[in-house]
Amino acid sequence: MARYKFDQIAFNSTDKKKPVDEDKKHYIGLEHLDSGSLKVTRWGSEIAPKGEKLLMRKGDVLFGKRRAYQKKVAIAPFDGIFSAHGMVLRPKTEVIDPDFFPLFIASDYFLDAAIKISVGSLSPTINWRDLKELEFDIPSLPVQKKLAKILWAINDTKGAYEQLIQETDELVKSQFIEMFGDPISNDRDWEYKTFPEVTEIVLGSTPSTKKPEYWDGNLKWITPAELTDTSFYVYDTEKHITERGAEEAGLRLCPAETVLFSTRAPIGKTAIAGVDMYCNQGFKNFVCGPSIRPVYLYYLLTLKKNYFEGLGVGTTFKELSRGRLEKVSISVPPVDLQQGFENIYRQSDKSKFELQYVKRNVKEMITCSQKKIQLNR
Repeated sequence: MARYKFDQIAFNSTDKKKPVDEDKKHYIGLEHLDSGSLKVTRWGSEIAPKGEKLLMRKGDVLFGKRRAYQKKVAIAPFDGIFSAHGMVLRPKTEVIDPDFFPLFIASDYFLDAAIKISVGSLSPTINWRDLKELEFDIPSLPVQKKLAKILWAINDTKGAYEQLIQETDELVKSQFIEMFGDPISNDRDWEYKTFPEVTEIVLGSTPSTKKPEYWDGNLKWITPAELTDTSFYVYDTEKHITERGAEEAGLRLCPAETVLFSTRAPIGKTAIAGVDMYCNQGFKNFVCGPSIRPVYLYYLLTLKKNYFEGLGVGTTFKELSRGRLEKVSISVPPVDLQQGFENIYRQSDKSKFELQYVKRNVKEMITCSQKKIQLNR
């Protein structure tokens, strides 16, 4: 097993372009990448992205260098443009096998080393000048080919379980539509109320990053960047603040069962707080009153995401103001019917839990196989 600097293993493509309107369909941002998945399942932007973006080719490895702790690595599914907060990596085939390369970049061996050289506080970023100097032990090409064959087979199995989990989610969404119709147009003729009539809206803020005494406490503090399209209940956050930080920033607590809803950069990320937490200014959250259940509201917001995005205004980035949000009226079905839907969700969640359990076992198999990369270190 030989040892190489990273710039002996990979090319860092820095070719860029300023997007035009036709590029919006083939744009991939960090928000499109899912942690732990090499597959890109969504892409595109409503308007041409602002600022220069990286050119990518089909098959390139896309690596999120900003907030690398999120471990976002994927394979480009087409030629297009990629976020400037990432890197476009290509293998040096005399050292690393092209099929093995994306698996190596997605491995904890590589990512843990890369994360350690991140610089910055709220949005730590990896610089190429530091990354290229990192050294890694790489197996011989024949061993890489064997490992790649095994790892891709296991990865495909993991993908099959992920597909089953996604289909379970879609089944619950279709059940919501069947039971409640369109909750904005109120086509079922239920009560029709504004958010302030059925919830308490809780805003967030960010304690000063210049005061270390505000940070690394025991209070959970969340940002929209932590939520994905598959987020549901959230039990922990990447950042924690102190009681002093929360008090001096004027933060209000989001108690457990608060429906978290991002209203800027981007609009429409949704989850439910599984425990008490605080949030930054990117949210306008809902503490549900007695007439509305959090699970019902979560699915309403998720299914009507495009509607809420359309209410946003702004040039650099869109934001949905509190004033606009408070004017939105939603249908409020009988609580027992909402509870009936929640029971359906709970049952499906049990099935998802079992699938997730198997998926975790498969992921552990991948991790064990990846450790072979480090043999004889």
